[in-house]
Amino acid sequence: MRVLIGTGGTGGHINPALAIAKNIMTRSPGSEILFCGASGGLEEKLVTREGFPLETFEIRGFRRSLNPAGIAYNFGILKKAWRAIAKARNVIERFHPDIAIGCGGYASFPIVYAAQSKGVPTAILEVNALPGITTKVLAHRADAVMISFEETRALVKSDHVILTGSPVRDDILFTKKEEARRELGLDARPLIVSVWGSLGAERMNHIMADFAALEAREDRHYLIHAIGSYGYSWVRDEVREKGVHLEQHPNIDIRDYIYDAARVYAAADVVLCRAGAATLGEMAMMGKPVVIVPSPNVAENHQERNARAIEREGGAIVILERDCTAELLYQTVCELLANPARMQEMSRNISRFAVPDAMDKIYAAISAAVRQEHRSRDTI
Repeated sequence: MRVLIGTGGTGGHINPALAIAKNIMTRSPGSEILFCGASGGLEEKLVTREGFPLETFEIRGFRRSLNPAGIAYNFGILKKAWRAIAKARNVIERFHPDIAIGCGGYASFPIVYAAQSKGVPTAILEVNALPGITTKVLAHRADAVMISFEETRALVKSDHVILTGSPVRDDILFTKKEEARRELGLDARPLIVSVWGSLGAERMNHIMADFAALEAREDRHYLIHAIGSYGYSWVRDEVREKGVHLEQHPNIDIRDYIYDAARVYAAADVVLCRAGAATLGEMAMMGKPVVIVPSPNVAENHQERNARAIEREGGAIVILERDCTAELLYQTVCELLANPARMQEMSRNISRFAVPDAMDKIYAAISAAVRQEHRSRDTI
């Protein structure tokens, strides 16, 4: 197959797109895949790092504010969007794709819209329970709308909705904990992994600076904290101001982004995270105990809904951001790590949310859309 994939903005969109791309290359060797995204976005790092070619467009997301400044900004975004669509049409004419796949976010809009206008089959992946604007606008013309939550079905206008679950990268699935810990050079101390979204979260970075200071008092654990791709330059300085000189605490690793996610997640004993669907899908597949602080800055508070669903089944501990302090978070983690029986129970419970055959369903939906188009051409 010749496949265009539109994605970008956050790791929650990009990582599922990369999982789909790698799966296609495994199942259909010789396929050609071209990614499309926004210039200056995180996709420029993650996609090219995996060896896939990337076309970029000058496009940004809309502001929700309807004040004069927001309206003026959105008019400018509309102009960029039309220019991006024109460029996307040129990409399609040059690449001749069998299908275009949109994996969510504004960065996927130009290529999917252009593909639909030129009669190329399209598929949309929506990993969140509440579909984004891009999905809502494009779903009615898509050949397949692949969703992760049954409740999403009623929120999109399409006759081609398929419940697939969220795709998870193969390396996430098959990396072994013992091997990962050995590669990271860890001793017997537990590993805490802290990640608050690919772009980072300012408040959680402040909290984690205090968390690192608490950890440095006794160095009881390993801590890997991802600042986020925005690269908050003050985080390491703030940690130092709290008396923690990282060179004296090799067990504390503060980095911009966790590029070796498969290894780090596999080695982790507990993960501190948001409640994005892609992240929770990976944690469920790996059976990782999680302490979730849902982002309060999302549409209709859908992250708390995701988190509470897992909490009700005993697979997570949930702390709301307004209640979260470094002391509470650190105490919660220490108590959890001191209770192996509870950790094992949480691991079993979060695993119930895993969808082991998600990639099978996604590949089947994509292949069916391509076959249908080929049959239509043959009939003509």
